[in-house]
Amino acid sequence: MKKTNAMRILDGLKIKYETLSYEDDGEHELSRGAAENIAAKLGINPAACFKTIVMRNESKQIFVFCQSAIHEINLKKARNASASKEINPVKPDELLALTGYIRGGCSPLGMKKKFPTFIDQTALDFEKIYISAGVRGQQIVISPADLLKATDAQSVDLVLE
Repeated sequence: MKKTNAMRILDGLKIKYETLSYEDDGEHELSRGAAENIAAKLGINPAACFKTIVMRNESKQIFVFCQSAIHEINLKKARNASASKEINPVKPDELLALTGYIRGGCSPLGMKKKFPTFIDQTALDFEKIYISAGVRGQQIVISPADLLKATDAQSVDLVLE
């Protein structure tokens, strides 16, 4: 298996992780469900599978959010966490240029630049969570505390209720 930037960062920080592979079917639409489909393919709890959402605010600042597959992100909570007046997901065709990742393979680790990162606090309910390894078809299994450390992220409530 080829190491991704995300894996190399974790290796460099001496953070333990595992990887899981799944058959990528190219289903990575903006609508909810892609992360849940990955969880189903891997036979894991979808609540512990975290998707990476890259957003831009009114000042063109970029922010990264990690949210459980079973929840939608609350834009008001994302605005509050990032101290933004407006915030919206970046367009899929901008993702590669901004992050170095494509839709469906976007990891909160190893982006082209280090962006402020927020991880939904539900991650702390699990011993291990699953995030993209930086390519479609691979997930990293990591403790939430280690992910927070590796991304220098804040744990916040992002759940749309």
